[in-house]
Amino acid sequence: MGTPAVLRLSADPATRRLSGGRTLLGGSPYRVLRLNGPAAALVAGWFAGEPVADRPGHRRLAGQLVRCGMAHPVHSGTRPTAADVTVVIPFKGDPGGAHHPPSPGPVAAVVVVDDGSAVPLPRAAARHPVSRGPSAARNTGWRLARTEFVAFLDSDVVPEEGWLAPLLAHFADPEVAAVAPRVASLPGPTTLERYEQHRSPLDLGPLPSVVRPGSRVSYVPTAALVVRASVLRELGGFDEDLRFGEDVDFVWRLTAPGKHQVRYEPSSVVRHAPRTTWPALLRQRFGYGTSAAPLALRHGRAVAPVRASGWSLLCWAALAAGRPGVAAATALGTAAMLPRKLSGVGVPAKESLELALRGHWGVGRLLADASTRAWWPAAVPALATHRRGRLLLAAALARHVVDWRRQRPGVDLPRWLAARVADDLAYGAGVWWGALRHRTAAPLLPDAADWPGRDGVRTL
Repeated sequence: MGTPAVLRLSADPATRRLSGGRTLLGGSPYRVLRLNGPAAALVAGWFAGEPVADRPGHRRLAGQLVRCGMAHPVHSGTRPTAADVTVVIPFKGDPGGAHHPPSPGPVAAVVVVDDGSAVPLPRAAARHPVSRGPSAARNTGWRLARTEFVAFLDSDVVPEEGWLAPLLAHFADPEVAAVAPRVASLPGPTTLERYEQHRSPLDLGPLPSVVRPGSRVSYVPTAALVVRASVLRELGGFDEDLRFGEDVDFVWRLTAPGKHQVRYEPSSVVRHAPRTTWPALLRQRFGYGTSAAPLALRHGRAVAPVRASGWSLLCWAALAAGRPGVAAATALGTAAMLPRKLSGVGVPAKESLELALRGHWGVGRLLADASTRAWWPAAVPALATHRRGRLLLAAALARHVVDWRRQRPGVDLPRWLAARVADDLAYGAGVWWGALRHRTAAPLLPDAADWPGRDGVRTL
């Protein structure tokens, strides 16, 4: 008989406790929680390492902290094991047979689906005579599984030892439907490999997170993902009409309101092989960009290149239009209104002002990203036509220099800048191509919403 499951909570690094622990700030999206005295005492104990008691009220409060991103679950005791997992590997080898499926370690079964390789793969569990894409290969694979859990691995990943156990621990929570590890880029000596170690779109960083649109981690790739088989049957698997973005679509269908939880667990790591040439990397980024339009048609504002309050957007629009006085007045005016909004939940005026100003500054970074990435076919020519616009464009590009100084990627600054700009241009071109092809502007539109919003301030 296994050890009873025990739940503990780890506070998110961004979570702040004010008013003696009665007010919590943090989460993703950012929010304010006001706790009564008993709830504040419970949370203080949990953040100090005490287990969450198996009582409905305690579990409900802990679940709210986890779902909003202020805390992360740490499970111990009884959990699924590798014997409960079938690993599914979609495979499409090159004509020379240079690629081989990864070894996932001891599991119940490994199902390799050959998706139309030029040279058929020996001992594949299933084979498509003609390539039907990764979605179809994964669907063929999971339907052959006879275990409670299915782990998807791309054929070019290398799992680190012990990668599976931290992911399976999360399934002690019956609300969790899928868990993803960190997908880090394989190291190497070339400029491309060093660049990908810091800029791979598959690597979602070192911090754990709940996964949903608008969160710190809004999606996870299926380069490595563990899913309950029952949920795969419920959703019908992956959308085979999507050539790119099928993993994002799957995760967002999983996390739709009233559905399931998905977790990102970076203590588990798999390594992913980057593209071998710069043209191949840019084709990959272009392909990722083309997925924005079909995803926007399916999931609406979840794909928005910028999510920000309307006031913040107005501030930056005024600055871009050459109205710095209007921009400053709007920023300061809205910042001055926030203390009144938050004073009743224990947030000091100074803290509220800092939150508002940091929020406006963060939106500026998002707009800089969008202007030189998703929006660049329109934004860059427009900015380059006058002096003020060129200054704003230079400021937007300067963030690459800041990142280079902070990350020290082992790539000299000129090549780092060239790679970052080319990466953005390829992705943005894909976004516009997809938008034109699907006849929609949806993936280009910002999502303007107030902050903290309807659910941004809560009392528990």
